[in-house]
Amino acid sequence: MNLQFSDMGKRIRERRKELHIKQAEMAEAIGICNNHMSSIKTGRQKPSIDIFVAICEYLRTSPDYLLLGTLHGYNIPQNILDKLKLCSPADIELAEKFIDLLVARNEHGNISEGYLQQ
Repeated sequence: MNLQFSDMGKRIRERRKELHIKQAEMAEAIGICNNHMSSIKTGRQKPSIDIFVAICEYLRTSPDYLLLGTLHGYNIPQNILDKLKLCSPADIELAEKFIDLLVARNEHGNISEGYLQQ
């Protein structure tokens, strides 16, 4: 497997921007300096496994997405993934819009934490 750490850095940046998180804010939250975060983003430095896990958790994404650019089910029940495979491209687009609505609703605090864990 040939990992391109600069590509991983681009995906970190993209995900951070999706979540409207500043690089310095993320660096502080995961316990590293902004310069180190910048070096990871540009691929000049490889993160330790602890830092990598912290980045994944902070960005609420899976390691396979950051490393490889692919997204496997991350806490998504297998039956949902199987059903999505049977959908047409138009249905997938509709499902994505619905999920975007759920994410927006969640970001505005309209869902209680207990409900999410059911």
